[in-house]
Amino acid sequence: MPEPERDIQRIAVLRANAVGDFVFALPALAALRAAYPHAEITLLGAPWHAGFLRDRPGPIDRVVVVPPLPGIRDPAAGEAAPSGSEEAPSTRAAFFTRAMAYRFDLAIQLHGGGRHSNPFVAGLGARLTCGLRSPDAPPLDRWVRYVYYQPEVFRYLEVVELVGAAPVTYRPALELTEQDRVEVKRLLGEADRPRVVLHPGASDPRRRWPVERFSTVGDALAQAGAQVLVTGVAAERDLVEGVVAGMRGPARALVDEVSLGGLAALFSTCAVVVGNDSGPVHLAEAVGAGTVGLYWIGNFINGAPATRTRHRPMISWRLNCPECGRDCTRDLYPARPGEGCAHRLSFVDDIPAEEVREAALELLSAG
Repeated sequence: MPEPERDIQRIAVLRANAVGDFVFALPALAALRAAYPHAEITLLGAPWHAGFLRDRPGPIDRVVVVPPLPGIRDPAAGEAAPSGSEEAPSTRAAFFTRAMAYRFDLAIQLHGGGRHSNPFVAGLGARLTCGLRSPDAPPLDRWVRYVYYQPEVFRYLEVVELVGAAPVTYRPALELTEQDRVEVKRLLGEADRPRVVLHPGASDPRRRWPVERFSTVGDALAQAGAQVLVTGVAAERDLVEGVVAGMRGPARALVDEVSLGGLAALFSTCAVVVGNDSGPVHLAEAVGAGTVGLYWIGNFINGAPATRTRHRPMISWRLNCPECGRDCTRDLYPARPGEGCAHRLSFVDDIPAEEVREAALELLSAG
């Protein structure tokens, strides 16, 4: 491994995607902070990063929101995306003008294979660049080959090793703020029995376990003495309410009732969080909750936690699309739009409810 670079004062890290993606990058960011304790680390991120990381302890000093650009960042809901031949180049040009004027010493790409993100990072004008590279991507100054099936946490640790940032942990860890804790206390009060959360949503329907099975697990946890909460955002209301309605025991639905920081604080008070492979289940891991995550085998390879003391990832070994039979180990997430299987039936509905129930009850009793 090379030694840390000299005279590094300003570091830019591109990671402008969703909550789970950010959690996967936390060990790499911790390694950067340890290797460059006096440098300012700027996250080139999405709008949600700016609000969530404001005043939050951690390795990030500053967030700059990148403009919506193909392959870099999709516009958030309700956000006006640049459109037309004049507005989009103007927005892009203004961003790069400001970035180059800031004079980053080091720019790091933790944002996929690099077909779009490597030109973006190269355009920042940093003295040194590094990142990932797929066969169709231009190189940066230093790069690691992007191979799809690799645990995400270790993928990004390999990248920052290129600039002398040795790993300090492989476990994602996220700091809470006092505001996070106060928000949960105001909503739920003090816990009088162990709390558990069921999270039945996922942005990709292929990652969703059947609602009725969440209800079965919820009843077992309630019968064991736990306070059962079911979380989701507005678009997942039907899923959340379906879980609660399908339970015989008591449960409380929480739909958009806490901020993202509040959700993290809620998870930190839980003995176990049962959820689909999604941002919330990775967030729960990062704040110390036990988790039972439901993973398709390909996603298990990339996104499941590495340890089993507090985590019980459940695996669907299904390899073929349940509708067309196509082998999706190679094209569930195609490199280019339009390629691969387009069906969106659940890939995880073959995970037995009894296995999830037993894992959740084990973590409840342990913690």
